[in-house]
Amino acid sequence: MTTHRTALVPVLAVLSAAALAGCAGGTTSGAPDAAGAAGDRDGVLVGQCPDEVVVQLQWQPQSDQGAVFGLLGEGWTVDAEQHSVTGPLVAGGEDTGVDVTLRAGGPAIGFQSVPSQMYVDDAITVGLVHGDQLVAAAAEAPVVGVAPLLRYSPAILMWDPESHPEIESVEDVHASGAPVVVSADQIYPAWMVAHGLLDADQVDTSYDGNPARFVGDPTIVQQGFGNSEPYTYESETPAWAKPVGFAYIKDAGYDAYASNVSVRADRVDELSPCLDLLVPMIQQANVDYAASPDAVNDIIVGVVEQDAGYSPYSAGEAAYSARTLVDEGLIAPEEDGSVSTYDLARVDAFVTDLVGVLEGEGTDLGGVTADELFTDEYTDHAVTMG
Repeated sequence: MTTHRTALVPVLAVLSAAALAGCAGGTTSGAPDAAGAAGDRDGVLVGQCPDEVVVQLQWQPQSDQGAVFGLLGEGWTVDAEQHSVTGPLVAGGEDTGVDVTLRAGGPAIGFQSVPSQMYVDDAITVGLVHGDQLVAAAAEAPVVGVAPLLRYSPAILMWDPESHPEIESVEDVHASGAPVVVSADQIYPAWMVAHGLLDADQVDTSYDGNPARFVGDPTIVQQGFGNSEPYTYESETPAWAKPVGFAYIKDAGYDAYASNVSVRADRVDELSPCLDLLVPMIQQANVDYAASPDAVNDIIVGVVEQDAGYSPYSAGEAAYSARTLVDEGLIAPEEDGSVSTYDLARVDAFVTDLVGVLEGEGTDLGGVTADELFTDEYTDHAVTMG
């Protein structure tokens, strides 16, 4: 995830055998084969969801999207021109009767935000949107989060331990005075400034994802994702090839759900019958991925290998990421044991906090509230990790 510019049913039980077979079944053809073509198939989603459920990803395929990749059944195919993969949507070993297409974001959509892309392209059924970006989008491209793949954001600040032995946490970065290099689309730096965790003149928004600057000037502090950069800098960046220090933004109080399955606000009613069935399937796929990620990781790595437009994504990074998502509690149950559901009190507190920060920065959000942006209506709290 070093290229990450921004960095998962009650009727279901285990990761489907069809999805396992899918890791060997992909081709570079631009459309699904006969096994994956929607139309006259029977299945639980027929007539409830579009014949092709289109999921807009935030970036290229990677393991923090494991839940939606776990829905790809046997016969999935890659369209390298469209930077997408399509296959039968399989849940609990059963073909649901419709297809699922996963479309890459980031450079594949001209670095446009997922909410903006959803308003450009009506074919998109749902998109994956981090909680802070979902709030910011309320001004011009409102979407509603219906289930989070990640309980917390994997966003980190990272530093060279030799250059900054005084830094042990996000809170220590302020006193260090070090420049904090982030991409221009990151929202948490403004939150940190508003909460006295950074000075405004520490924030440098020129990060482009290339490790060269950090390698060449290890006095800087840089953005990253805890399920990616700590591995890739040590294991896949020869010019660095040593550990980095890092800490999660969430541990400083940035309490956002991440990778929210989201729907355009003006299409919630239209898609409600589909969401009733699809959302619990995604929840269960998230549970299955957390428990046994290897087969889905093989699919993700295989999809990336078939598209020359993607940055390399190794099996090692995928495995590290999957372990980290679970070990760090990024995929984790809520207090009632459910997975990929919302604690609405937590959501309300975060939205209220972030709206104040963004409006203080000059963004007019029109007094938007948490209940306009997130709903727990479609999730099933019976979906647990055990």
